[in-house]
Amino acid sequence: MPDALICAPREIFDSTAFDAVLSQAHKMSQTEARAAIVAHLKATQRAGRAQIADSFRAAPFQSRPTTKAYTYLTDCLVDAALRTAQDLMFPNPTPTTGERLAVLAVGGYGRGEMAPFSDVDLLFLTPHKITPWAESVIEATLYILWDLKLKVGHSSRTVRDCLRLGAEDFTIRTAMLEHRFLFGDIALAKKLDTRLRADLFKGTEQDFIEAKLAERDARHERQGQRYVVEPNVKEGKGGLRDLQSLFWIGKYIHKVQDAADLVPLGLFTPEEFTDFVAAEDFLWATRCHLHLLTNRATEQLTFDMQVAVAEAMGYEDKAGRRGVELFMQAYFLHATQVGDLTRIFLTKLEAVHLKAEPLLERLFKRKPRVKSGYEVIHNRLAVKDEAAFLSDKLNLLCIFEEALRTGMLIHPDAMRLIKSNLDLIDDDLRTTPEARRIFLDLLLKHGNPERALRRMNELGVLSAFIPEFEPIVAMMQFNMYHAYTVDEHTIQCIAQLAMIEKEELVEDLPVVSNILKRGVNRRVLYVALLLHDIGKGRAEDHSILGAQMVRKIAPRLGLKQEDVDTVEWLVRYHLLMSDMAQKRDIADPRTVRDFAKAVQTVKRLELLCVLTVCDIRGVGPNTWNNWKAVLIRALYRQTKRALEDGMEALNRDNRGVEAKKALRAELVDWPRKDIQTETARHYDPYWQGLHVTAHVVFAELLRNIGENEIAIDLHPDEDRDATRACFVMPDHPGIFARLTGALALVGANVVDARSYTTKDGFVTDAFWIQDADGNPFEASRLPRLRKMIERTLAGEVVTREAIKDRDKVKKREKAFKVPTHITFDNEGSDIYTIIEVDTRDRPGLLHDLTRTLAASNVYIANAVIATYGEQVVDTFYVKDMFGLKYYSEAKQKTLEKRLRTAITEGVERAEV
Repeated sequence: MPDALICAPREIFDSTAFDAVLSQAHKMSQTEARAAIVAHLKATQRAGRAQIADSFRAAPFQSRPTTKAYTYLTDCLVDAALRTAQDLMFPNPTPTTGERLAVLAVGGYGRGEMAPFSDVDLLFLTPHKITPWAESVIEATLYILWDLKLKVGHSSRTVRDCLRLGAEDFTIRTAMLEHRFLFGDIALAKKLDTRLRADLFKGTEQDFIEAKLAERDARHERQGQRYVVEPNVKEGKGGLRDLQSLFWIGKYIHKVQDAADLVPLGLFTPEEFTDFVAAEDFLWATRCHLHLLTNRATEQLTFDMQVAVAEAMGYEDKAGRRGVELFMQAYFLHATQVGDLTRIFLTKLEAVHLKAEPLLERLFKRKPRVKSGYEVIHNRLAVKDEAAFLSDKLNLLCIFEEALRTGMLIHPDAMRLIKSNLDLIDDDLRTTPEARRIFLDLLLKHGNPERALRRMNELGVLSAFIPEFEPIVAMMQFNMYHAYTVDEHTIQCIAQLAMIEKEELVEDLPVVSNILKRGVNRRVLYVALLLHDIGKGRAEDHSILGAQMVRKIAPRLGLKQEDVDTVEWLVRYHLLMSDMAQKRDIADPRTVRDFAKAVQTVKRLELLCVLTVCDIRGVGPNTWNNWKAVLIRALYRQTKRALEDGMEALNRDNRGVEAKKALRAELVDWPRKDIQTETARHYDPYWQGLHVTAHVVFAELLRNIGENEIAIDLHPDEDRDATRACFVMPDHPGIFARLTGALALVGANVVDARSYTTKDGFVTDAFWIQDADGNPFEASRLPRLRKMIERTLAGEVVTREAIKDRDKVKKREKAFKVPTHITFDNEGSDIYTIIEVDTRDRPGLLHDLTRTLAASNVYIANAVIATYGEQVVDTFYVKDMFGLKYYSEAKQKTLEKRLRTAITEGVERAEV
């Protein structure tokens, strides 16, 4: 009888019923008999699978009995197919010695671990060259299994074949390592087992370890070294394959049959084995749910599947966090645990099986000198005397300092020691001046704070020293913007800061590199970055909550009150510069004036600028781009000028005079009269809102334009990672909306837009557009864009109809919930009302919003678009038809209602 299954064996496969069908089949023709057996097995398989799935759904964490149940069902089906082939189709009552046959399960099936749609890997073992009878039996067995829609991987080999192929290929060798006898000649199976051990495995342990480690490294390279937000449960870092690799190595070297056998061998402590089992159970449960929900062998936890699996496992929304975020936090904690176990296990093996270095290398290679109490084992920092080490709890921090000082990795035995004594890090230690010094030195002194923080975080030391950090460990933010968990994002931010300090990013980040070169309060900056997201995961605004938490944490780290106040301010307003640069028109002097008033000093501005750049770059590998760089730099330079020279430096009139002067300098070959016409035809906002390069383009377009002509200039702006599209045409209502529609139809994403009217009745609109990957729109696609704009403006294409096929939300992105927020701001600009629409992004959204505003007789002066994964913030600077702001609450409510209707209808169309 099999081990504990998720439901009774008889409910999975009724052997008595099959025996009856097989007995009855002997009375039929072979064709009828086979058809009857296959029909019975299909029905049995369907019922068995349904029973397992139902039982698992009722106990969603019981993965071990579930994987055993699927293995048991597969064993029964393989047995039934083999018996049909042997007894019914090709009976052989007196086989010769050459006609013996053993059927073995190999790979995951051999291990007895099967997910709902795992492959069935079979080895048909024969003593000599395969006989016609054996070939017929094997073929008949396989055809029955294929009729049952099982994904069968199979091979027919002799023992000698197995040894030869196993010697050549480590994948084959690994599969045979996990062979399990199913049916047939057991003596033949035992012979294989003996020969594998004696002739193949013995003496090749080191080669096997190295092959498995190389495989692991290649796998992590493919899947991503860090814990990614859409992990592969099977192949990803900290996934099932990593756990299986440990077991394979243990079995290859020590002949263990169960992971529990690794404990007496000293490779795992009982606590580590408990972690191993918990991680394995959780990952298998996740994988089984993933297979059942997709009805196929799916291994990647895409965003849409994360929601479905979290629901299947019973995770619910709690205290400001979605159930899916709680599920993914549990997933990443287990994955991290797998990483820790792997490290410990492999170093233990290394101690026994490490190849000796050549004598010459040993003679000339100097061992690093380490402080008293430490020693170097296999080039890793180890603890000499555990009792002496634990007698001073400061050592739990000192070891990380010594590791950074020497540049060595910490020995896993030392890691074990730290991890099992975290209770020594108490309030007393946290407030000890020496502990504070060590911790701040790890951030500030050794030039590699990322390494120290990551190791401290993985071992639980960071959360023990700053208990407020623990809730954000492995915390996933369920959106497409953040590529990392909150703790990993924090460490990535600090890594960015360290690189800027070491002048590794001067070319990419000249402004912040220069700020750091001139000198800032590094202690304040590093502590603010470490704590900037400490308030995440609660219902309250994380910036406000984080700032409140700083008041307790920063003094505990030994910061003086003035520095505590600055860190608190930086955490409270760490999103301010990013929001101002990306969601507001920084060409509007009021934006800069308001930002300057909030920042108050150049010192704060410089700290906030560096923190903002590190925060954005720490979100993900492709989040920072030239567009954001240009915005942040411009806001920094204008604000610095305002703070140093006074707010009058931002005067609109000054800007207009300077802009006209710059244009005259560019148009030196123009007749004086033409220049006068050009500088006189535009209103003030035009001169303040555009760079001189755009003024030159518009001047050229306007100079020769006909009465009903549309003039277009498309220019890739590499400095901004965007293409600038300039349009000039006679002004009439709704042009801005039509342009956004045409751009959407050709797949262009608008990141910024300006709309101005001339005194002689033309509209001058400038759009900055990107392709779907956030790059400048390709020059080769520009002719199609020009043609689409012309057709749209001519009325040949109705955008609302033409965009339906393009305006869709991808399946994997449907799981994201983005609530819609619409705000009206009459204080942020002297001239315009600012309407900010924060909602779910999709290709046709901007067109829907601008069309709705145009239908309500709203004049759009400019639009600023900031995208954060699936979320977008579209900001419009608007006036009413009389050139006034929207002060009336009734008018605001009417507009908001119309915009919400447009968004809702658009979403319904997009999700069909």
